[in-house]
Amino acid sequence: MTHLIVDKADPRYPDLAGRGINARFTANPAKIVVPGETAQVVGAVQEAVAAGERLAVRSGGHCFEALVDHPGTRTVLDLSEMKAVGLDPETGAFAVEPGATLGSMYRTLFLRWGVTVPAGRCPEIGVGGHVPGGGGGALSRRHGLSVDHLYGVEMVVVDDSGRARAVRATREPDDPHRDLWWTCTGGGAGGFGVVTRFLFRSPGSERALPAPPAAVTRKTVRWQWADLDEDGFVALVRAFSHWHERNSEPGAPGALLDNSLTLPRAGGGPVTLETAAEDGGAGPEVAGAFVAEVCRAVRATPETEVSTSPFLAATLVPDEYAGVRGRFKSKAAFLRSAWPEDRIAGLYRRLTDQSSYRNPAAAFYLLSHGGAVNAAGPADTAMAHRDAVLKAYGSVFWWDGREDDLHLSWIRETYHDLFAGTGGVPDPDRGHGGAFVNYADADFTDPGLNGSGVPWHRLYFRDNYPRLQRVKARFDPLDVFRHALSVRLP
Repeated sequence: MTHLIVDKADPRYPDLAGRGINARFTANPAKIVVPGETAQVVGAVQEAVAAGERLAVRSGGHCFEALVDHPGTRTVLDLSEMKAVGLDPETGAFAVEPGATLGSMYRTLFLRWGVTVPAGRCPEIGVGGHVPGGGGGALSRRHGLSVDHLYGVEMVVVDDSGRARAVRATREPDDPHRDLWWTCTGGGAGGFGVVTRFLFRSPGSERALPAPPAAVTRKTVRWQWADLDEDGFVALVRAFSHWHERNSEPGAPGALLDNSLTLPRAGGGPVTLETAAEDGGAGPEVAGAFVAEVCRAVRATPETEVSTSPFLAATLVPDEYAGVRGRFKSKAAFLRSAWPEDRIAGLYRRLTDQSSYRNPAAAFYLLSHGGAVNAAGPADTAMAHRDAVLKAYGSVFWWDGREDDLHLSWIRETYHDLFAGTGGVPDPDRGHGGAFVNYADADFTDPGLNGSGVPWHRLYFRDNYPRLQRVKARFDPLDVFRHALSVRLP
């Protein structure tokens, strides 16, 4: 494929510049380069470096913050046409290009080889931005994170003379570029170079990846807000959280389940518990016991729905906001244990108060973590969060830019209240687990918004940050690849 270079006069520019899903940020680069192969990426990076232009990299366009759409960005490398999924003849690993979406990766790997990579729940997300942050989703409690199956990467980097080149880095102990592979296992995307191919092969295997379930049974339980008072809400959240505290060891029966608890603002739909497990085997029985335990904590009678779908049908369900480009802000955290009751009660009041904030498109979510994810050590990969049992995720969505302050204030204040005992952030040194770099939140870098004294990099990378800085100095000594949440040079 001949690479495409699009400037502002080109009729294709608006579509390419506006691919980011968060309308709070709009790209305005001088040009957008759409390469089709690694050599073209090398050339585009070399040209930007020679011209002294700031560049950024985009694959799926699902970044939550202005990491690509920075006002100083002059060149955007749009990798959306590099989307092949196949086999690497040299290593026998499964090769996935960064512009492939998770959905296309799932479909091709399953239909051609009967395998999968445990990655995110939203099929529209691009592999290039998702995997370097750690990756993970519905199958991770059984099979670990995406990066636990990452054998290697092909990556374009820039040396201290300003020369761009492609290197291959693997997890092999004697690989001279192994540290570069390691940064791609949780150090975040766009901060060290441009990954042009991901190579997946499970450890201890010549070519295998996990086989997904043939079918998935999903149980959905819904409580109407009118049936939940504050005590019932607190009991529900505590029961869900406590189950995960007890059932998140690697290999435990509870690791067969992928669970979520959706807590929308009143008026935005019911409070919803969902659990999914492989159809057959022990999964449905474990799921039934889990749902029964959580339901016993709440006096209100819920609505229950059960469905069974083949793997791809269950996996390729579009995200709620797929194809919708609105304004939003998200904030997230890893949890090692349940929130205290007073924090949950405060969340109930924030979700039900209609006196000062009425937006129904706001919610908090609790997503299951742990299981096989926690089998790895915190330094085995750059993804250090190997001791959490849940991910907490809050999001607010709106359309009108004149309302930015209103909605940003609500989500920031609600999040701060949940972590008020630790300075308003999920401090990993005071009981919490830190934050997930794939759920990018630039608030942590702003002293006006993060007054906790906990550095942003401590939340995202914990004890792995010094090593990430050393690798940054070796492979990106000119800081060519940078954004608000990229690793800083030492």
